[in-house]
Amino acid sequence: MLRTRFTDLLECTAPVQVAAMPGVSTVELAAAVAEAGGLGMLGTPLLTPDALEGVLGELDEATSGATGVNFLMPFLDPACVAVAARRSRVVEFFYGDPDRQLVDEVHSHGARVSWQVGSVDEARSAERAGCDLLIAQGTEAGGHVRGRTSLLPLLSQVLDAVAVPVLAAGGIASARDLAAVLACGAAGARLGTRFLASNESGAHPDYVRAVLAASAGDTCLTEAFSVMWPDAPHRVLTSSIGAAEALADPVVGETRQGDQSLPVQRLSVMCPTRETTGHVEAMALYAGESVASILDVRPAAEIVAELTSGAEQLLAGAAG
Repeated sequence: MLRTRFTDLLECTAPVQVAAMPGVSTVELAAAVAEAGGLGMLGTPLLTPDALEGVLGELDEATSGATGVNFLMPFLDPACVAVAARRSRVVEFFYGDPDRQLVDEVHSHGARVSWQVGSVDEARSAERAGCDLLIAQGTEAGGHVRGRTSLLPLLSQVLDAVAVPVLAAGGIASARDLAAVLACGAAGARLGTRFLASNESGAHPDYVRAVLAASAGDTCLTEAFSVMWPDAPHRVLTSSIGAAEALADPVVGETRQGDQSLPVQRLSVMCPTRETTGHVEAMALYAGESVASILDVRPAAEIVAELTSGAEQLLAGAAG
């Protein structure tokens, strides 16, 4: 077993966190990762407190493992923070300046606090705010990207700057990747794109097929999909930008949130899920540079087991 400061802090058995990908990180995916010993995360933008309470109730029924909720600061409903903190082992924040009041509120309900950062200064600020755990996100990551530094230089700098456990995020998909960041001193890894291609993922099948067919050079860091969230760089499959720009209609499809049908605007930040219809190829197909290592769709539990057993063997071999 790969025991780290992260596994000790959150009472996990695997130093693996699934990224909170709204619409993709389903209750089923979060529960499967938690049951496999990792940290299962939900991304919950735009949910009301009552809706969040209901989703977390479903997650509680599905697993007794370590789970958490991620909040994107530009879409934060402060009323949801207490709900998440009462029902989750960890509450995570991203894309905003670390806020001690939020940290204190989460702690008051007994949960741990993590903050995903993109710079050393932000890491120091998060630690000063009282965070228990940090995620250092490199520019290789899929989805929205906070900083301008690739993972290994950023990870090294953050590890030197703070005392709290640090997870590595960005371009990680294989056991070798996990072993590498653990060897550098990370307490674990946060993976998104690898779990997008899992049986429990909520991603649209065409989206998954595009990820499986892609190489690292097929992704780019852009601000193209900025409707609803301007001036926020993100990494997507480059093909989705061209497909979106080729369409003239302001609406490219439709998706569902709960019992509501919502239009998907052209160049919207919304990614296609199983319930999305329309021009899926022209929607935000978030993907990290790790796509080159993702060749198949597998159960999330198998992914966690392969990552941890493989990393353990590699690290043992290096030590020997």
